[in-house]
Amino acid sequence: MPNKKSRTAASLPVFDLNGRDGVPEARLAGFKAHNLMRMTAMGLPVPQGFVMTTDWCSAVQKDDGVTAHLLSVLQSGVRNLERTSGLGFGSARRPLLVSVRSGAPVSMPGMMETVLNVGLNEVSLAGLLRLTGEHRLVWDSYRRLIQAFAEIVAGVPAAPFEAALDAALRRTGADIARQLDFRALRDLARTYLALYRDHTGHDFPQEPYEQLAAATQAVFASWMSDKAVEYRRLNALPDDLGTAVTIQRMVFGNSGGNSGAGVGFTRDPSTGENRPYLDWLAQAQGEDIVSGRRQVSSEDNVPNWLMQKLTNIGESIEKAFQDAQEYEFTVENGEFFMLQTRTAKRTALASLRMAVEMVDSGLIAPEEALGRLSTIDIDSIAIRRVKSTKPPLGQAIPAGTGVAQGPAAFSVKAAQEFAARGTPAILVRNEVATDDIAGIAVVGGILTATGGRTSHAAVVARQMGKVCLVGCAVLLIDEQSKQARLGETVISEGDPLCLDGNAGTIYADSPKITSERPEALIARVKEWRIKTLVNQ
Repeated sequence: MPNKKSRTAASLPVFDLNGRDGVPEARLAGFKAHNLMRMTAMGLPVPQGFVMTTDWCSAVQKDDGVTAHLLSVLQSGVRNLERTSGLGFGSARRPLLVSVRSGAPVSMPGMMETVLNVGLNEVSLAGLLRLTGEHRLVWDSYRRLIQAFAEIVAGVPAAPFEAALDAALRRTGADIARQLDFRALRDLARTYLALYRDHTGHDFPQEPYEQLAAATQAVFASWMSDKAVEYRRLNALPDDLGTAVTIQRMVFGNSGGNSGAGVGFTRDPSTGENRPYLDWLAQAQGEDIVSGRRQVSSEDNVPNWLMQKLTNIGESIEKAFQDAQEYEFTVENGEFFMLQTRTAKRTALASLRMAVEMVDSGLIAPEEALGRLSTIDIDSIAIRRVKSTKPPLGQAIPAGTGVAQGPAAFSVKAAQEFAARGTPAILVRNEVATDDIAGIAVVGGILTATGGRTSHAAVVARQMGKVCLVGCAVLLIDEQSKQARLGETVISEGDPLCLDGNAGTIYADSPKITSERPEALIARVKEWRIKTLVNQ
């Protein structure tokens, strides 16, 4: 591995996503950019962009003479994007907007930051309107940028912006942000500008390259955020890997009725079943899904043409990467784009089933399957279900299988206190985010009022074997009083809860639980082990 400390600013590498510079190893480009280049080579639609490699990460944080060089590299990369896209960064007529995304050499879902819609300002607002004719797109994208920049770059809490959004919803009678018209979104963007000024002491930056440089530095800095450090500690990952930063031309899932964003798995990451597993939002950007802050729809609402495309693409990327994939995509006015693919995080049960079925289909060899299962005690895998004669208190969307029982906890601190006493709790929240990783690690289960199965926090919880139910419509939480209402039942902190991650049901008592082992799948793996020993 190269010594990152010895690199000069001028020698730090930058690669184009179209692969014309070659496809660098994931250690250097990060898995996100590495896989984007591989998908581009496969002929899949990937927005143009470039990647600043992991070598930049420590150099930027230490400021080893790279700050001035950083801006010139960004300008050079953006000029290439302008040439290939025919758009202009900050243009008053045909503006180019970009996303700034993290990408470590190992998958760390949601542990580092992303800033979308960079380059939008009072000048390019008019240009985007001229280019698209979409008043709603323009103001929706601007208010998103202001909030993201405030949170990620300036360190402002999300609460004042979310409160302003809630006020706008009440004032207009809308249920969700996607129902707000452009006038309401314009007013909201102006409110966000005032909030930004109030909380930072200065105006939101209007110079596009100032936005881009600050966003890039903030994404590099997120490698050392509390949640990223904690994730690496829990997964025994070294701190010196660093993150790359990928800068891509924006594509807009919030650009009209035939637009949207989604996250999918090529196979069910909870059970391992060989079927698409998708969350999709029309008229949305990807952060609406992965943040866990918004209500999300399942594959039942995906248009038929899109489901067929995703099924075909899923088969292609599974074959190319030889494993189940988690991928992100955007549809802009009917045009499809892939934004990411990575090896799917999954439960132990899903790992077992996927391994057996992939060997049976010829995708991988038994030796490869045994390697993937080497850290899993397959004899301990069981399918647990609730058998109750009482009706459940509520229904939610299953995001992690199994059954979890424990006292209700309405904060990470409370969950940690229960864990310290040897009692894993059920974390009950309006939403759960990757910032809650320390709490996710010590609970038995998670119940949320909003969010979807593919939010970053749900992905992490599922990988850690936690029962997770999301999007419970009848759950009303009062965190200050440490109480929640589930339908007609009031739950106080410490009251017993039971989550059925298979059926998506919630109980207030300790119902009977059944357990069965996937004997046939376990037997197949043991057959491979015996054959491997015989052949040695």
